[in-house]
Amino acid sequence: MKTYHGSCHCGSVRFEADIDLGAGTSKCNCTICSKMRFWAAQVPSSAFRLLAGSDTLREYRYHTRRDAHYFCRHCGINTFSTGDSPALGAFHAVVLASLDDLPVEELLAAPVRYLDGRNDNWVAPPADTRHL
Repeated sequence: MKTYHGSCHCGSVRFEADIDLGAGTSKCNCTICSKMRFWAAQVPSSAFRLLAGSDTLREYRYHTRRDAHYFCRHCGINTFSTGDSPALGAFHAVVLASLDDLPVEELLAAPVRYLDGRNDNWVAPPADTRHL
């Protein structure tokens, strides 16, 4: 477990999160994750702290409106999403690309779990993951 710091591109949104990259990361093939090239680490919401930018964040929900994707209204960067799952309860999915102090070596060593969100199948990976 390590505390990482992240931000949007313009720096208006800043946060920190306690993340165990060894526990794995996720990439999803649903329509929004595919377009954003979403690569995240899910943490319990208690492990996430928004430091600045609550007034700058905008929320986007689609389809089932279950999960919320947050982005900076100034630069448009998605830094995290929120949701609720049976395994984690309330969670924050931290966008790994928004972490300012994540060494590339740690990112490359992190296991990746592929999710078939496009088919609402959260227990098996999609048939093809090369594009994710």
